[in-house]
Amino acid sequence: MAKQNIPDGNFVKKETMLIVALVALVVGFLGGVFYSAFQSGPSGGVQTTSGPAGPPPQQSQADLSSEQARRILALEQEVAVNPSNVDAWIQLGHVYFDSGNPPKAIRAYEKSLELSPNNPNVLTDLGVMYRRNGQPEKALEVFDKAMAIAPNHEQSRFNKGIVLRYDMNDREGAVKAWEELLKVNPNALAPNGQPVSEAIKSL
Repeated sequence: MAKQNIPDGNFVKKETMLIVALVALVVGFLGGVFYSAFQSGPSGGVQTTSGPAGPPPQQSQADLSSEQARRILALEQEVAVNPSNVDAWIQLGHVYFDSGNPPKAIRAYEKSLELSPNNPNVLTDLGVMYRRNGQPEKALEVFDKAMAIAPNHEQSRFNKGIVLRYDMNDREGAVKAWEELLKVNPNALAPNGQPVSEAIKSL
């Protein structure tokens, strides 16, 4: 069989192929990390949301740490004796938030807001719990309330974009929410440290 006469220009060095493959692997990995980080959304500050797949499984009482169980017992006793203790209701909401019990966190946060309705941080945490409880419309409602009370509140603005993007499939709404956030803070960061401006570009 005759040997084909293929010009040398059609060949790619083995080393070149390895470099191309390595670059593609790194770019793919970094892209996946970036996408996953923005999918999962916030936790704590400018943030606190589960991923777009929906609410995470709730913890059972058996899953609670001894510290969480002790705190819940003490706080439940406190609000039973002093139902007007706003801080106790807020702290109870936080413990239920951290232990993965959205319905009870919602109850506690709502009780605190009945007593002190103008707390944008509590409203934002309540919104996160509504989202994790499968109520994205309610989450948006309380995020908007937080922003009405405190127009510079970054967490509520970031979280609104997360809900719009991943729960309501509203890319334009998410971009608008995050653009409004950038007006408040041009250097705003997502929970993973990536600039919000880059999240907008990715959409």
